[in-house]
Amino acid sequence: MNRRHFLTASAFAGTWCLLSPRARALGANEDLRVAVIGFNSRGKAHIDSLLKAKGARLVALCDADSAVLDKTADELAKKGTVVAKYGDYRKLCESKEVDAVVIATPNHTHTLIAMTAAANGKHVYVEKPVSHNVWEGRQLAEAQAKYKVNIHHGFQRRSETCWEDALEWLKEGQIGRMTLARGFCYKPRPSIGKIGAPAKPPATVDYDLWSGPRELLPVKRTKFHYDWHWQFPYGNGDLGNQGPHQLDVCRWAIGDPALPKAVLSVGGRVGYEDDGDWANTQLVWLDYDPVPVLFEVRGLPKKGVDYKSGSDAFKGESIGNVIECEGGWLAGGHSAGCEVFDKDGKVVKEFKGTKSHMQEWIDAVHSGKQRSIHSAESGHLSAALAHIGNISWRTGADAPMDKIRSAFADPAKEAIDRLAKHLEANGVDPAKTPLKLGAALAVDAKAERFTGPGAEAANALLKGDYRKGFELPL
Repeated sequence: MNRRHFLTASAFAGTWCLLSPRARALGANEDLRVAVIGFNSRGKAHIDSLLKAKGARLVALCDADSAVLDKTADELAKKGTVVAKYGDYRKLCESKEVDAVVIATPNHTHTLIAMTAAANGKHVYVEKPVSHNVWEGRQLAEAQAKYKVNIHHGFQRRSETCWEDALEWLKEGQIGRMTLARGFCYKPRPSIGKIGAPAKPPATVDYDLWSGPRELLPVKRTKFHYDWHWQFPYGNGDLGNQGPHQLDVCRWAIGDPALPKAVLSVGGRVGYEDDGDWANTQLVWLDYDPVPVLFEVRGLPKKGVDYKSGSDAFKGESIGNVIECEGGWLAGGHSAGCEVFDKDGKVVKEFKGTKSHMQEWIDAVHSGKQRSIHSAESGHLSAALAHIGNISWRTGADAPMDKIRSAFADPAKEAIDRLAKHLEANGVDPAKTPLKLGAALAVDAKAERFTGPGAEAANALLKGDYRKGFELPL
């Protein structure tokens, strides 16, 4: 049985046994020794979660920015938690004093660090998206089978009992057949600014380590940290930043399939001119049968490019999901709860409850078993939805709104009409600032490659380039 067949077969069993000969066996009452890699943003929350968790102990920190590293280590020491400090993730992964790592670095290093840790027998919690491109996501999924360690993705909804219970209830046909899975990222994002000439990275940043597999490119953003999200070499835009959370719920709702048979996207970076590359306004159609997925990104606010005006919402959701059925819909967002509505918009059932996603990982490491919905395979497939949506967009061309509308299937046309009104409310004229209509791409889900018209250009974006010394440990 090859690794991919192992992963697929294991998913039906619900749990995987994780018996790595390189991972240190834990005693019955022994804490998992955990290091956090990258904590200038999301990693801070992971540190807090680890300090509250049972069965784990924070023992080390690693960051390519020495100022961030020293500041966080000093703050922890004042509260009674003394940690080892590392600048180089490779040395940390080789340490015999660490059993597991939590990774919250920039996207372009997620898979590289996760696979390096796994190759050294370390269990891994890796933030979304687990990959920067489709190819490396598949390598990560296969690494879990190869090294037999726990690789746990950062899709926290998977530990919310409200969603699990609600989706099971829907699948029983309680409000009829499921017809469409929607995801939303209506998250206003101001301009990242525009610099006249390339800047230097902060003096405290080891730019070689920070860049990792990417070339040592000139810095072309005013804010070094975080705003890498909107540039091609490092981030994946909001479709690949916030989007994977809601795309994961969509995929979960329709039965956790592999990739869709086709993808089509439209979008643009509108409302301002800055040093960002990725679209801040985007719509993605994922052609699953029988239930398709429709995802929307809106980086502009409700109106007038006024960020005090708030964000748009669809059926009450701005950052969340709406799962439509013949007799109503299920809706939920960030809060630990979701609601079922009938066709008239009346709430007919509520689901509440959540668990710590971090604790789920720690408990799974101790037990030697992992639920397949938390695996690298699951994380890869949900992240890949963002990647193929972005690839469609990147390989497209500017188009007028009437051509854009006619390119999409009927359920998406209404979303295109709402998008046009959203742009108008923000003073964006698509006739003067046209959106890019992505390539309509057919997908070979088994091979995880594109076929047919446009495939050559699209397939070239499935894999990144890896600088010498920072190749994936295959």
